[in-house]
Amino acid sequence: MTKRIIPCLDIKAGRVVKGVQFADLKDAGDPVELARYYVQSGADELVFLDITATNEGRETMVDVVARTAREVSIPFIVGGGISSIEQMSRVLQAGADKFSLNTPAVENPELIAEAARIFGSSCVVVAIDARWNEKMGNWEVYTHGGRRATGRAATDWAVRAESLGAGEILLTSMDADGGRDGFDIPLTRAVSERVDIPVIASGGAGKMEDFYQVLTRGKAAAALAASVFHYRRFSVLDLKKYLFKNGLEVRLSDDC
Repeated sequence: MTKRIIPCLDIKAGRVVKGVQFADLKDAGDPVELARYYVQSGADELVFLDITATNEGRETMVDVVARTAREVSIPFIVGGGISSIEQMSRVLQAGADKFSLNTPAVENPELIAEAARIFGSSCVVVAIDARWNEKMGNWEVYTHGGRRATGRAATDWAVRAESLGAGEILLTSMDADGGRDGFDIPLTRAVSERVDIPVIASGGAGKMEDFYQVLTRGKAAAALAASVFHYRRFSVLDLKKYLFKNGLEVRLSDDC
């Protein structure tokens, strides 16, 4: 099965930002310009996360979504501040192909089932932010942009999300996020082995080998990253050439 490489645009006040473990956010550029660059670079999909929408009690910035979507010819996932069927519909109408649910899905799991029934499971991505909890002996799910612990085990929540109709899991390791020391292989593998739907691994990418490891040992279907792409440590195209040379099936253009 073809492995996907997905740049992530974390949006705050209309700008792309990047931090470490969900804090110390720094400006990383204009979302429209970055979206255009990633399409040209061979990205398989894009993720657009309005990271402060839930905590600020507002909807995703649909106008920014629409402007970004006009530059994108690849599947486009939007998340942040989406908590109703009406908001999902507006995001899809603005140009998104999928939407991701995090806090609202944890607070109201039946929202996943309703969304899948109306829009189809292929549109529904459940985002899980998780951090290792020694007492639980598992990774604990966090909501509200990583600010609130839920007491839920990430592996169990992923299973339930799939049973309710989620088409994909966007799994972020809060321990690894922004550290550039590699993806959280144990977390990704644990969730991937519990569900049959694709798992998108997120958090910790620093070098090309990290992607190879999470797509093989971690059993992820796709790998998402932000800072390594935003700050041009390497391009999506160079990464995909590396993965192909190392035996992974990835989408490459005919002239690569």
